Amino acid sequence: MGIKIGVLKEQSPHEHRVSIDPEVVKRLTKSGKKVFIENSAGSDANFFDVDYTAVGAEIVDRKTALTTTDIVVMIDMPDDETLAALKDGQVVIGLFNSLTIPAKIEMLAKKNVSVISMELLPRTISRAQTMDVLSSQSSVAGYKAALIASDLYPKYFPMMITAAGTVKPAKVLVLGTGVAGLQAIGTAKRLGAIVSGYDVRPASRGEVESLGATFLTSSVANGAGNGGYARQLTAEEQAAQQKELADFIAQNDIVITTAQVPGHKPPLLVTDDSVTNAKPGTIFVDLAASELGGNVAGSQPFKTITTEQHVTIVGAGNLASQVSNSASQLFAKNILAVLNYIIDEDTVQFDLTDDVLKDLVATHKGDIVNPRLRKALDLPDLPDPHTETEES
Repeated sequence: MGIKIGVLKEQSPHEHRVSIDPEVVKRLTKSGKKVFIENSAGSDANFFDVDYTAVGAEIVDRKTALTTTDIVVMIDMPDDETLAALKDGQVVIGLFNSLTIPAKIEMLAKKNVSVISMELLPRTISRAQTMDVLSSQSSVAGYKAALIASDLYPKYFPMMITAAGTVKPAKVLVLGTGVAGLQAIGTAKRLGAIVSGYDVRPASRGEVESLGATFLTSSVANGAGNGGYARQLTAEEQAAQQKELADFIAQNDIVITTAQVPGHKPPLLVTDDSVTNAKPGTIFVDLAASELGGNVAGSQPFKTITTEQHVTIVGAGNLASQVSNSASQLFAKNILAVLNYIIDEDTVQFDLTDDVLKDLVATHKGDIVNPRLRKALDLPDLPDPHTETEES
């Protein structure tokens, strides 16, 4: 029969990516999978229905993609009507931010839907790197953040020596030097700016300096957390961080912020006072802007605000979507890696003793199985799973 995979069109007006591109469809159909694409699912990313049918996919309506498939793939968590249409035993894969929407995850568990929520991936396991959606999409976002800043900044980025005189280069500060921050640093350097990077993780120094940027040392004790993320700082640490950052911010023309802690409100790095004291013309690009808050005081997701002091704040919560074609290609390859990991011939298998799947899978066989989700919901620890592989 072959595994049937459905690909949904994203519902958010701010989301222009698609979870699987034609190149990955080609690989799936070549290996015997059947792929059903919701009509126009990829059009915002310049992947059209004819591109999908040319590589063996079938274009269908949303209901068919939801109800006739074994695995449903998407980017964001869809609306309740879509979730209600999912059937017993199906697998759904996407970037769901499950720690912030536990009620929907519980609902899917009760429907006996197996949920793979890509942000739960353990990023420190080498064989999981090809599945790392957060890294691939953060890289795109960091690149775009530097371009947006250069477009809004009313001066040159590089030093310009002309007959009329010399123009000084822009000074760029990147707060948070994970994947997005490093890509922002690299892009800003290529544009000719003087760049600094700040992080509470001391191990970041080498990566920042390898890109030709200056690493700003934090007085906060080691802020490294589990799984390759920064940990959530205490209130005292955050106050100390904000104070030391105020001086750094005032010396720069562009500030790009990237600090996020999965499942928690983003840390406030740039206070109201820092915004007020910034030089006129300063650009803040906040990649952490979301409904939970952001790194910059006053930032709002998907909005650009100019203050009375002529400071611009860009609420850039989903910049990867603005590079929709390339971002979709990368996302699709991450999804393909997951599909190859869980599909064995014509069956979907979940070995919850596997150190990748035990974290990546949110729900399975009617229960919430992810340890972080269970802790967030105050659920007791599950007993150790059977050593035998379970078939969904």
